[in-house]
Amino acid sequence: VEKDEGKAIHFLEEAAIGGDPIARNRLGRIEWNIGNTERALKHFIIGAKLGDDDLIKVLMEAFRNGLVSKDDLAAALRAHQAAVDATKSPQREAAEEYYRNKRRR
Repeated sequence: VEKDEGKAIHFLEEAAIGGDPIARNRLGRIEWNIGNTERALKHFIIGAKLGDDDLIKVLMEAFRNGLVSKDDLAAALRAHQAAVDATKSPQREAAEEYYRNKRRR
């Protein structure tokens, strides 16, 4: 099967526009690897604000290296926490507990 990177990027961009944090993560890494640091960091910040835990770690490292401002990091952390809190519910917590216990058996 042939790989069409242009088509893959197109669909990642569509998913990112639709609010998919994993797509933001992947697009950011693609941009980072080709040297578009600023654009990569924008994807990372948006993805972190959507609740991607891995991107918080990426942004913390970028902050340590002077690539992200303190204000941008703080805004991303606040938005990340809000996104995570928005996905919490008693039903989700009960389901997570159920599956954790099921795996232990």
